[in-house]
Amino acid sequence: MTHTRPVVIDSADPFERGVQRALALGPALAASLAGYLELFEAVGLSPTAIRDGAERTFTATEGWHSDLATEMRGVADAAGLAPWQIGALNARTEILSGALGTKPGECSTIVNSLGSPIGVQTWDWHEELDAFWHLQRVSGTPRSFVGLTEMGILSKVGMNDAGVGIFLNILGHTADRADGVPVHLVGARVLAEAASLADAVRILDSAPVSTSSAITVVAPDGAVTVELSPVGAAIIEPSSGVLLHTNHFLEQRLSEGEKVGVYDPDSQLRYGVLTERAARGPLPDDALGLIPYLFSYPGDEAELCCVPAEGAVLGQRWATLATVVMDSSVRVMSVSAGSPLDATPERLVSLRAG
Repeated sequence: MTHTRPVVIDSADPFERGVQRALALGPALAASLAGYLELFEAVGLSPTAIRDGAERTFTATEGWHSDLATEMRGVADAAGLAPWQIGALNARTEILSGALGTKPGECSTIVNSLGSPIGVQTWDWHEELDAFWHLQRVSGTPRSFVGLTEMGILSKVGMNDAGVGIFLNILGHTADRADGVPVHLVGARVLAEAASLADAVRILDSAPVSTSSAITVVAPDGAVTVELSPVGAAIIEPSSGVLLHTNHFLEQRLSEGEKVGVYDPDSQLRYGVLTERAARGPLPDDALGLIPYLFSYPGDEAELCCVPAEGAVLGQRWATLATVVMDSSVRVMSVSAGSPLDATPERLVSLRAG
């Protein structure tokens, strides 16, 4: 499977959507699970902790939106895996919140919210898992959507046929744990149901999450970032038409519980560079024009384009795996494998939602 060929899923039945996903991914799904289990072990998580976290988050998901749990069961059934194993993939953020001595990943997001919002984000993750992400087209849900996700995970970043799109940045709070609804599944419900910015915010605010993330929503009627944490949620409004987010809380109350030493000072450095660049003048009104705002080069103090450190081992080899561009006015999401420096028009793969 290549990063440029979308997995196509189309059924009104959630179990069947899961079956279709597993059949489309084939043996690579089990390889992805093996890669994550190896990563979990490398960062100090025991098999018992992994399974317990997966089962608790699965139960929480069933209570919040049973279709998502049913869809995961469909994936597991068709792949010959246990439901908790597919649950572990979808809850990888929540499970990794209990890791010892490792950062869970980094991403940077910039949005021009004036007019119909446009935005760009980097997706920084473990280099060893680069082979296990893919594009997708999903229909049969109330809203059809396109997106980038990882094998076995129902959704990640994406945009639906109403022009509602989501970017994702991991955060860290001292109350983070693995027993709530996984943030990736919260995002899946937004893409499958939201017809407006208000719909997206309502869904996000209703989710009983147990691990922190910032979900930036772009829609034809506006854009906001919703910071989610186990102790509550906060809405970050644009400032002069600009929304920026990296990997630390911006809302004061939530920031008081931030995990120390997880993202700082790197996240603040990246945020500072983006703030400085955005202040130089109006942001471009075309989505591709935002890509250079996320450029960085070896030796720069703020690593917007993430490159693994020499000699780094599994669990420490961060790389920018993809660059995602969204334009809510035309309902198009474009993806380039690798960093923004590689995101030339020739390399971008565009998916129109709906």
